[in-house]
Amino acid sequence: MPAISQRMHLVLLTAWTVLWFMIVEPHGGFSWHYLRTGGELIYQGSSGDGTGGLNLYAHHPELQMGPISFLTAGLFNPFPEATGQFLAAALMSALGLVILVLAGRSAAHHFLGTGTNHQRLRQRVLIAGLAFIPMWIEVAVRFGHLDDVLALFFTALAVRAVTHGNAALTGAFLALAMDSKPTALAFVPLLLALPRDKWVRAALWCAGLVAVAWLPFFIGDTQSFAAAKFAIPNHPASALRWLGVADPETPGWDRPAQFALGLVLGGLAVWRGRWAAVVLLGANARIVLDPSVYTYYTASVLLGTLLWDVIGQRRLVPWWSWLALLILYGSVFAVPDDSARGLIRLAFVAASTAYVLLWPVRERGDRGGRRGRRRPPARVDEGPVAPEAAWP
Repeated sequence: MPAISQRMHLVLLTAWTVLWFMIVEPHGGFSWHYLRTGGELIYQGSSGDGTGGLNLYAHHPELQMGPISFLTAGLFNPFPEATGQFLAAALMSALGLVILVLAGRSAAHHFLGTGTNHQRLRQRVLIAGLAFIPMWIEVAVRFGHLDDVLALFFTALAVRAVTHGNAALTGAFLALAMDSKPTALAFVPLLLALPRDKWVRAALWCAGLVAVAWLPFFIGDTQSFAAAKFAIPNHPASALRWLGVADPETPGWDRPAQFALGLVLGGLAVWRGRWAAVVLLGANARIVLDPSVYTYYTASVLLGTLLWDVIGQRRLVPWWSWLALLILYGSVFAVPDDSARGLIRLAFVAASTAYVLLWPVRERGDRGGRRGRRRPPARVDEGPVAPEAAWP
């Protein structure tokens, strides 16, 4: 692959993002009304009909987004509805580009001193980014799910903090991810990728900011716990059906099982020295046990494959990012049978989970004795590493 400059790298990814934005935006905003409604309610306080402010989750359990998402969505409410939706979609699309830059910088810092060639790393990010962007536009523009966008953005920032060994920022960003969308709990094992002596500090920051965001709602109205029991239909194309769960709606054990599975798999990944797979495994736990099959779920998988492809591996071609796009998203259009699509989702989760946890990876050993920071050895054909500052 020919060498590409920093500027061309960003120009190509920006052009790809703008193209997808222009294609999807005229028919986008499918779920934006949830965010707009929540953004209006959360700023009501004691005014209005009493169903907003800290009573929001008690009276509107269907609003499954976190308070940070509603506080952010409310910033667009002063605009006319169509204008606010467009501006929010544009901002969310831009955050996808920021995530790609964060992934590149995180990888550059993680591989510092291993002989990784910066040009090859930039090419990996570009190729993975071309797969990542279509699914990012799906969640950001077509569905307008600001909660997922913020959760994944803060998770990318947490990964960046992990590579720098910053306990406070890692804990804070993971907390903000959970304050944006509770499903980000599955990414908490990233804390264990820090040096052992920083675990407590990171956990305190994480727990403290989660408590600050969520406790006021549960203390203000104990009926807020009803939001945790909100059920959705069990779709015929879900992997859950292939696991033998025929309940018409979300089983009571399902959400806790998703979180537990994500935490266990993420912990195993860190223990195996493959912390870059934590996000992918957390996303896998969600799609394999979720009763619904919305295409925007795949965006979290693509963030996971992006991080695995650029940090967890050294191959030039990021196969897992493209496999996830083609298998999970492509099957929606190419496979008409619901049951077959459910089997495909289950097969992808099984194969990708087994690969990142069990496939042999040559390791150089811990970086400075840090647990969970083991990396593949440098390849002799990759040349010297470029400084991280070279990343845009």
